[in-house]
Amino acid sequence: MSLRHAALGLLSQEPGSGYDLLKRFKVSMDNVWPATQSQLYGELNKLAAAGLIKASDTGPRGRKEYAITDAGRAELNRWITSPQEDPPIRNAALLRVFLLGQLPPGQARKYLESLLSLAEEEHAHYQQIREAYDWSDDDDGFFARAVLEQGLRWTRHEIDWATWVIEGLDRRRARGND
Repeated sequence: MSLRHAALGLLSQEPGSGYDLLKRFKVSMDNVWPATQSQLYGELNKLAAAGLIKASDTGPRGRKEYAITDAGRAELNRWITSPQEDPPIRNAALLRVFLLGQLPPGQARKYLESLLSLAEEEHAHYQQIREAYDWSDDDDGFFARAVLEQGLRWTRHEIDWATWVIEGLDRRRARGND
């Protein structure tokens, strides 16, 4: 996914100013593709220059309101339906776990506990999001809920996995394998 396609996706749902898009971004896509204000505004300028969006109106505060063009819809459709273009997944946390044998067991356990705590915090955050919204059953609401469900399941998996690793480390230490 790219910021370009995230912005096109939001504009395909509803036109809006950069400010409007940033607000919508924060409550929808921020959990899967975080972006800053300067990144989003820069991307809007690039999309407009490429003819994928156009300034359709100027709001009451002089804000440009953007709308997706036919070319923008075609690009969004091409990207959504194209074969997987994403780069390989790299996970620095798992690389660290792979190398935890280089640390004393107490330090390794502390790192694993931090991963567990982070997963629990993220899971609680996703639960709050799930409970805060009245999820509609239209296409956008259904698929937004599907993404949230993936986040809930992923963080539940991370919690279970980190607990399993910590328990395994504790069993090894109890047997004198440290």
